[in-house]
Order: sequence, then structure tokens, then C-alpha cells
Amino acid sequence: MNGGGVNGVALGVFIFFFLAVTVMGFLAARWRRAANEHSLDEWGLGGRSFGTWVTWFLLGGDLYTAYTFVAVPAAIYAAGASGFFAVPYTILVYPLIFTFLPRLWSVSHRHGYVTPSDFVRGRFGSKGLSLAVAVTGILATMPYIALQLVGIQAVLDVMGIGGQDSNWFVKDLPLFIAFLVLAAYTYVSGLRAPALIAFVKDGLIYIVILVAIIYIPIRLGGFDDIFAKAAHAFAQISPATGKPKGSLAPPPTGQWGYATLALGSALALFMYPHSITATLSSRSREVIRRNTTILPLYSLMLGLLAILGFMAIAAGVKVSNGQLAIPTLFAQMFPSWFAGVAFAAIGIGALVPAAIMSIAAANLFTRNIYRDFIKPDATPEQETRVSKIVSLLVKVGALVFVLGMDQTVAINFQLLGGIWILQTMPAIVSGLFTRWFHRWALLVGWAAGMVYGTLAAYGVASPTQKHFGGSSAEIPGIGQIGYIGMTAFVLNVLVSVALTFVFRAFKAPEGTDETRPGDYTADAGDKDVEVELPPAPVN
Repeated sequence: MNGGGVNGVALGVFIFFFLAVTVMGFLAARWRRAANEHSLDEWGLGGRSFGTWVTWFLLGGDLYTAYTFVAVPAAIYAAGASGFFAVPYTILVYPLIFTFLPRLWSVSHRHGYVTPSDFVRGRFGSKGLSLAVAVTGILATMPYIALQLVGIQAVLDVMGIGGQDSNWFVKDLPLFIAFLVLAAYTYVSGLRAPALIAFVKDGLIYIVILVAIIYIPIRLGGFDDIFAKAAHAFAQISPATGKPKGSLAPPPTGQWGYATLALGSALALFMYPHSITATLSSRSREVIRRNTTILPLYSLMLGLLAILGFMAIAAGVKVSNGQLAIPTLFAQMFPSWFAGVAFAAIGIGALVPAAIMSIAAANLFTRNIYRDFIKPDATPEQETRVSKIVSLLVKVGALVFVLGMDQTVAINFQLLGGIWILQTMPAIVSGLFTRWFHRWALLVGWAAGMVYGTLAAYGVASPTQKHFGGSSAEIPGIGQIGYIGMTAFVLNVLVSVALTFVFRAFKAPEGTDETRPGDYTADAGDKDVEVELPPAPVN
């Protein structure tokens, strides 16, 4: 890094790619321009017009973020094999979504639903349950957006821009600039901007990872040496815990935590509003089905990416903040020009998901808070205008979040967001297959899962935090340490099942279901045909 100063070559390459995607972001407003741009279908869902490859890159750009690029190998750098939970959970998730995402797309296409809360309201006839899903989605998304800014901040620090020794203005100015650019082209182009930029983002990431897993091991003496050095480093006793720092395989005591975290994360991933937004932007049901079969290619990439954590240990990378481990590895191992390419991949990898997340959160507010409770007669133009403004406010909130809090706090709040968003699954996914659950039971079950999950996470301490120090705690009745989100989810389901029997026994109002069985298998070209029954015979 040029003796601790600014890496001019890497910074120049980074700025080149940043300017290129900025231009693409504004030009995206002209891409597949519709006759009527003033609707959430156009601004917030790209006109529901994306085909297989655009959807594939958009979902990949949406799910595999700068935080993924930085945090997954950073977790392995810090603790070893426990950080690999992200790999099995992305393998588990695609068979799961194959069963329900096409149904969600079909019913949303048939009824014009823009958000998962729209579907919940239509299926169960409950604005209260819809509001709960919407608020949960917004709360869970905010720290997720903040972590994308953390990824950009880590890259800027390693390049020598805005480091910890700088005054606050110099330190935060590059992040402000990135925020303003992101806000501007998202406001103008909507979902089309991240969809177009995702091609560049994913292309850069694939190039960087393929080069890294070939070039870096050659420089470090091969994978044998890498794993040997990592095993030796993990065997050292940590002064903070008095235990080994990590391991190359999860220890028996950590297997419950590893398994429940992987399963819970898999269940939660496509409950996030940005995942569903990218899904609903597809032009047909078949596009969704195809994507569930080819998206696992990203899991292969993630597995290779995770190994970079071991490489950072073998390369002797020493950082006080684990989020800097991989950017520092790139700066040490690569020529400056290619380090700039790698940093650009991480930086652009933050812009794409941050844009989609802010759009998804804005759509939730507009459709399920503003229209349902504030202005029921809002026109499509008014909805679009409100959503654009809210997308800006969401980004401002994320920026304040990341600048006003320690990065560790931001990460732990994102983990809390994962616990929260998992509690929306019973209402969304069960509703795609059955209306057996009572709407009030689902609402109480959601509340039980939210309260338990939040209180349990509040009670988790870490060496640096007294509260919200992690997402694992003892599972009641089992005595093993497991993912809090899964425990809360099980409680949520049990409460929902039990209260459904109770409310049914008391004949509580069910609410009106505006969907029909054929809506869940309809495709883009299918007609909405109302079947008329013949008149009853007259006796």
C-alpha cells in the first residue's frame, strides 16, 4: 500500500470502475423504458420484464453482496470452519425456494402484488398481519444496507483513503460521495439500475475469485502450506477466551450451532424484501424455476471465496478489524492494478444490493403503510413518488447507522435482522400452500417469535459488547447452543398452530381470501378466467 499511504494505482482503477457503473446506473433509466414510468411495477420491479439471465445476475448481485465478499472469509480468518456455515445454507436454500417462489410469482403477477405484505393482506384479509410483515422487512433491511457501506469503507481504508487516523471529514467524505451517487441513480432509474450494474459486479467478482484461488496459493506455496499454517494459527490459545482460536472443522460442541445457523439462514434468505423484489421482477414463472437450478453456481463461488480466509492467515495478514482481512490480502498479494479491480468488485458489490434493498424497503412502506393506512386512494404516480422519497430516507438511515455506530454493532444488528425476518416465514410461505392457519394466530405467533428472539439476542454478550453480542444461545429443553432465529421460529409455529385451533373453536372471523387456487400456478400468458357455475335447477 505504498508504505501506508494512498495506493494511487489501485485507487485509479477503483475510480474508473465506479464512474463506469455510475454512468450505467443513470443510463439504465432508458433501458427497456415503458410507456408509463409512473408506477411501482416499472420503478420498483423493472416492469416485471426481466428474463433468465438478467434475473440470475440481479438475484446474484442481490444475495452475494460486498458484506458476503468481506465477512464470510473474515469469519473464517477469525474462527475457522464455523464461518463456512454460509456455504451449506446457500446449498440448502435453492431446493426450498423451488417449491414456493414460483407460486409467489404467479399469485403476485395475477393480482399485481409488489411486496410479500401485499400477498399476506390479500391471502388472509388482514392489514394487521400485512403491517407486521412490512415493518419486520424494513427493520431487517436497514442494518443490511448499512453493512454494504461497511464493505465500501473497508476497501477505502485499505487503499489509504479515509483511514482511522484521518479527521472525520476526510474519513467519511468518500462514503458520502458513494452514498450520493447510489441515491441519485436509484431515484432516477429504480430497479433497472442495479439490474444493469449487476452484470459488471458479478463479472468482476468471478474474475477476482478465479484469479485469487490460482495466483495466491502459488505465491504461498500451495494449499498444503495454507491449511497447515491455518491449523497452527487456530491451535493457539486466545487470551480473551482461554480456548483455541478456532479449528479447521467444527468441534462437537459447536455442531448444533453450526447446523441451526445454516438451516435458519437458508429459511430466512428469501424472506428478505430485496430477495422477493428481485424475484417478482421476472417476466415469467419459468424464469424463476430456471434460476433456482442455476443460482447454485454462486454457491461454488462462495465456497472458493471462503477459502480466502485461510489464505489471509497463511499470508501473515494482521488486522485488528477482521473486515479488513481480505482487502488487505488483496493489497499484499496482487499487483496494484489488479488490487484495484478486486477493490472495485467489492465496492460495486455493495452498490447493487444496497440499491435493491432500499427499493424493496421503500415499496413496503408505500404499499403496506402509506397506501393501506395513510392514503388508501393513492394514485400510481403518488405511490411511485413516495417510494422514491422513502428509498432516499432509507439510505440516509443506513448511512447514519454505519457512521454513528461501531462496525461490530452494525454486524450484530444485521444478525438480529436475520432473526426477525425469519419470523415472517409462517405467514408468507404457509399462505402459498394453505389457508389453514388463522390470521390472528399467525400474528400472535409472529409477535412471540419477535419478542423471544429479540430478548434472547439482547442477553448474548461478547468480549466487546454486553448485549446483542451474537445470534446463538442455549436452546430451551435441549441444552445445546443453537441459532436463536430457529428457536424463535419453532416457537412462532407452535403458537400459530395452537391458537389456530383456539380461534377456530371460538369461530373468530377468518378474513376474506381474494386469491383462487389457479392463481398459484398461473403464468404470464394465462388468462384470468372466472368459472361460472350453472344455475341451480328449479324444483
